Amino acid sequence: MTFLKGLPQGDVRLLDTPTAQHLLRTPLVARMAYTGYDQKPRLIPVNFLWTGDELVVGAFAGTYKIRDLRARPDVSICIDTADGPPQVLTLRGRVTMSEVEGVLPEYATMQRQGMGEEAGNAYLEAIDQPGLRMVRIGLRPTWVGVLDFQDRFPGRTPKLVLAALGADQ
Repeated sequence: MTFLKGLPQGDVRLLDTPTAQHLLRTPLVARMAYTGYDQKPRLIPVNFLWTGDELVVGAFAGTYKIRDLRARPDVSICIDTADGPPQVLTLRGRVTMSEVEGVLPEYATMQRQGMGEEAGNAYLEAIDQPGLRMVRIGLRPTWVGVLDFQDRFPGRTPKLVLAALGADQ
């Protein structure tokens, strides 16, 4: 694990750090940044599912988000906590999209995890009607950043700050 501490921000092997693995497997809401149709930045909350090598987001076909991502598929996704020392995982890359008829299987998993089995199933039954189309948005990160404010701090953090926090960087 020591080799992971020395990896630079951007190295995809940072996905193997305990902080990244924890954030990818915890039912948190992520934030996805992308460029809108009007070339203005967008930042939206998204539910996600980590498959082991891809972060999956489900969306309904025909939305502005899908239109915008088809035109400009480069995104940045942030998953973080605010309690205790913050933990932050930032992923960047280009998304791929595929449209499916009915409820996207990964979306169903996300809803059951977030709402609970009974409420999730009721919600999924209510929306799974003829004509429903969803889009699977997949990100295989090409850039990964991890901050845990214990072993990994933002670059150029002043030495006085690191010393005050007891960091040995």
